[in-house]
Amino acid sequence: QVQLVGSGGGLVQPGGSLRLSCAASTSIFSIMGWYRQAPGKQRELVATVTVGGSTNYADSVKGRFTISRDNVNNTVYLQMNNLKFEDAAAYYCYLRIGRNDYWGQGTRVTVAS
Repeated sequence: QVQLVGSGGGLVQPGGSLRLSCAASTSIFSIMGWYRQAPGKQRELVATVTVGGSTNYADSVKGRFTISRDNVNNTVYLQMNNLKFEDAAAYYCYLRIGRNDYWGQGTRVTVAS
């Protein structure tokens, strides 16, 4: 069973930064990354990275968020800069192996002044 452990959420002021981490129990994946879900809204893609290193970002976070990976520790990071009120959400780590999707437990990001 694949396990994903996300961490790094918290409370930050607008314009601030946070770094999320997601540690996977496997090194075998095709895509790994982050989705988020705000109250009353659907879960949406934030950023992903493929096993080949290609990255994909939601338009709303381009230029502010950076996804990176540590292949030795099977960990993906999401550096979030210049956070905005609309970034507040529960952030879920995501991993795909073949046709199977796996999700972490979610870590909450709160943006408040």
